[in-house]
Amino acid sequence: MPYIKQERREDCDRVVELMKEIGLNADGDLNYILFKFCKYNVDASYNNYKNYCGELRQCATEIERKLVAFYEEQKILENGNV
Repeated sequence: MPYIKQERREDCDRVVELMKEIGLNADGDLNYILFKFCKYNVDASYNNYKNYCGELRQCATEIERKLVAFYEEQKILENGNV
């Protein structure tokens, strides 16, 4: 889980709220933003790109672990297991 210092959360949460406000969704918008951020803000080097991609992969892993798994368990309780 990306636990960041409390003092960073306020700024990051403002970005999340703005994303929500503009109706950003995960069917292209998010991909565009993350790619463009990388293209213009990550210093060009193999290691920097590797680290950026690692952050994206870890985020996907955390979503699966914390959100998808919880959702699946709730549905199993509701509907029974396969």
